[in-house]
Amino acid sequence: MTRSSAPVTVLVVDDSTFFRRFLTRTLAADPDIEVIGEAASAEEAHDFVVARRPEVITLDLEMPGLGGMEFLRQTVARLRIPTIVVSSTTQLGARRSIEALEAGAIDVMPKPQGVAPGLMDTIAMATLAARVRAVARVDMKRMQTAVAAAAPASSQALAAPVRSREWVIALGASTGGVQALGTVLHALPVDCPPVVIVQHMPAGFTEAFARRLNATCAIEVREARQGDRLSPGLALIAPGGERHMRLRRAASGELAVEMTAGDPVCYSTPSVDVLLASAAKLAAPRLSAALLTGMGSDGANGLLAARLAGAQTFVQDEATSLVYGMPARAWERGAALAQVPLDQMAEKLLASVGTTSATQRATAAPAPRMTHRGV
Repeated sequence: MTRSSAPVTVLVVDDSTFFRRFLTRTLAADPDIEVIGEAASAEEAHDFVVARRPEVITLDLEMPGLGGMEFLRQTVARLRIPTIVVSSTTQLGARRSIEALEAGAIDVMPKPQGVAPGLMDTIAMATLAARVRAVARVDMKRMQTAVAAAAPASSQALAAPVRSREWVIALGASTGGVQALGTVLHALPVDCPPVVIVQHMPAGFTEAFARRLNATCAIEVREARQGDRLSPGLALIAPGGERHMRLRRAASGELAVEMTAGDPVCYSTPSVDVLLASAAKLAAPRLSAALLTGMGSDGANGLLAARLAGAQTFVQDEATSLVYGMPARAWERGAALAQVPLDQMAEKLLASVGTTSATQRATAAPAPRMTHRGV
């Protein structure tokens, strides 16, 4: 295939010689990516980016000397270079990865653990090249605005809606979602409707993300557990890993979440499509749903199913999306009533609580159409 533009240039930063070579080999296999340098420390990385600025950096946080976090805050933020954190899946590694995303990193990937060197090329790094290409297109000025907007000090909870106990809010996000979800959740009041969320994130990282949000939001935020009941003022984030999160009706009649095994949907487990499809069946029309920033198309069909079931459906607009992929695919399929700037999304969701006949008032969105396209 002929490339239409120059390859994305990448700097690999990691104190492990073996892992640097693995990342370089993995990325070099993609004709649209060129690894132009490797660095074993933050100090080496700083000297390299000053002399020859890459378009994307892959960054290990746990390094001797200055360390990856300080390099991210001091050098990367100043030069506005899109960065993917490649981190260990330990509790400390996950927590520091969330801090890095809040500080301006674009994406996070787990380091493979306990795998023989000869097998590493075949494990879950297959999406690395796609992520590099996606983050290379991120507007870093917009990213810095998103980081500032997600800070709890900049957000105030909005007024509580009526009939919140009878309503559900469902959200899906991927790349850039840490900042986007922070902006939305910080604006929700303590008695808002129950919130269910799928954020594409590796196993072990969603718990750290939920804990971080719970410490700064007015509502309670935590990683979902099997059988958790939906409750006003509670946001449940699907655990990253090998299971999907769905809604189910408990024997008491209350809505709850369940974790079920299943193949990836749109290359994702958990999948936004799976969550939204179940919400369309069990919660609509008393449902408000939104897709936020992210690459790919996960959630587009689920959001369409929700809209056709009478739910209030929205997507983040292009101007405020770090990666206008998931929202774009949903909008193209007629799944959303409106495109909404990120700083207005919480207000839009709350204002939609208690409203009906969503499918009858969709004058701005294109006509709905179903598709089974997977990416």
